[in-house]
Amino acid sequence: QVQLVESGGGLVQAGGSLRLSCAASGRTFTVGWFRQAPGKEREFLSRISWDGIYTYYSTSVKGRFTISRDSAKNTVYLQMNSLNPEDTAIYYCAARLQAGLASRPRDYDYWGQGTQVAVSS
Repeated sequence: QVQLVESGGGLVQAGGSLRLSCAASGRTFTVGWFRQAPGKEREFLSRISWDGIYTYYSTSVKGRFTISRDSAKNTVYLQMNSLNPEDTAIYYCAARLQAGLASRPRDYDYWGQGTQVAVSS
């Protein structure tokens, strides 16, 4: 059983930055970040391989968000820059117990509880 705990959300003005953290209690392989705004489906944002070498971003965040991984701390980060009100959502990290490309929520085995991000205009 793997537990994921997100932190780092909050309220920020448009153009600002936040760094989200996802701390895992056990070994994980691919870790992804998703978000869900009210009334919308859960949206894939980014993923990182177990060794931190391979990353992938959705077009909506590419160039603004950066995913990274600290294996010693078993933590994955999502640095979010140039935030705008459309980025307001609950952000979730998710983990797979196997390697491989994964961009759908159903591809992931474990989920964190989510952290709220609100961007004011």
